Amino acid sequence: MKASSLVVLTVALSTHYAMAAQAAEFPIKSTLVPEMKAVYGQIQPRNSVAARARLSGSVAELRVTEGDFVEAGEIIAEIKDDKLDFQIKAIDAQLSGLQASLKDARSELDRAERLVRSGATSTQRLDQLRTQADVIANQIGAAEAQRSVIIQQSAEGAVIAPSSGQVVAVPVTAGAVVMAGETIADIAGGGLFLRLTIPERHAKDLRQGAPIRIDAAGKPLTGTLAKLYPSIEGGRVTADVDVPDLETRFVGGRVLVELPIGQRQAILVPKAALTTHAGVDFVTVKQNDSNVQRAVLAGEAVETGGDAAIEILSGLAEGDIVVTP
Repeated sequence: MKASSLVVLTVALSTHYAMAAQAAEFPIKSTLVPEMKAVYGQIQPRNSVAARARLSGSVAELRVTEGDFVEAGEIIAEIKDDKLDFQIKAIDAQLSGLQASLKDARSELDRAERLVRSGATSTQRLDQLRTQADVIANQIGAAEAQRSVIIQQSAEGAVIAPSSGQVVAVPVTAGAVVMAGETIADIAGGGLFLRLTIPERHAKDLRQGAPIRIDAAGKPLTGTLAKLYPSIEGGRVTADVDVPDLETRFVGGRVLVELPIGQRQAILVPKAALTTHAGVDFVTVKQNDSNVQRAVLAGEAVETGGDAAIEILSGLAEGDIVVTP
């Protein structure tokens, strides 16, 4: 674990170093710094929605492929069921026959009404003809409603993107036979975040809202621990990290993340206080009335609110007075 990723929790150390730079010497004090753990996070979409077929049939047209960006409501595929066209033609023929029958029934009804007025036929016959015309008219209405249903089913062959985002998977090809409810494309929308799985022994040290340092292909980024999931699976805790400038080309990519899992005491000195001779690091320490160089084992740089500091792993103790050049 490199100490370059440590972030000091207090600004007091920065003030301490500023005063030491003016005085050219300062007493060593242990400082509380966060303990970091490196894990890999996986880039995941906030919303992963499947665009599904609403109609059984064959894929007549496929308009998207992996990596394409789509807008909500955009048609991404067309599914065709030839049986629906035949059903519409059959209903059209049925409607033609019913409309001809209705025309004849109304003609008979008009003739019967004239005969009733002249007393040549009975009102019972007139009622029968009127009922017959009403039945045919209702049959026409039912056939037209059935035709509208089939036309609507045919229109549902258009597969519509349920949300805006990037197409991450297209498990079908043009010409394939699909069933209603089958996935045509998976769409990742709502932005991307990092999903982490962390050993459960560190769960108690994680805090929602904690700053997270990220190495995205050599580019340092800062994120926020947005959510901790309460369930533990396989001895690991799941957490989500919000990263404003996260690379969004690849969904599922892994990124190195450093999490604060606790705190520890560390001895830090200004970077200017460290010199190197023959591969050995030295720090000038005030001893009695003279300055002597003491060999130390230096760690990596630590961020201290803008000031450069180096962690000293051994060679210095609390209370020593370090003199800067």
